Amino acid sequence: MNLLIRLLITTILVFVISYFLPGITVVDLTTALIVAAVLGVLNVFLKPILIFLTIPATIITLGLFLLVINAVIVLIADHFVSGFLVSGFWSALFFSILLSFGQSVMNKILINEE
Repeated sequence: MNLLIRLLITTILVFVISYFLPGITVVDLTTALIVAAVLGVLNVFLKPILIFLTIPATIITLGLFLLVINAVIVLIADHFVSGFLVSGFWSALFFSILLSFGQSVMNKILINEE
């Protein structure tokens, strides 16, 4: 049940952030749902590999390189999902920061983990 709630939270956040952030375009709510699912799959399977491969850069930057990895994940999702357009790296970076912050806040409010 928590997975479904997290997916819906991410879907709504993707749709809302794309409305306010220039450089990010989501055609409709169905596309936002697909983007949320693709981001979830990429975060489960690809992100750990990218983190492992970039451990030296992450250590040197004191963890700030993880923001770059999140932006790359968004750009990869842009490649796979038609109807989801990201204009460049900086848009992807701001989108990933806003999405992460929004997910953190909304998950804390809506999901009761005991």
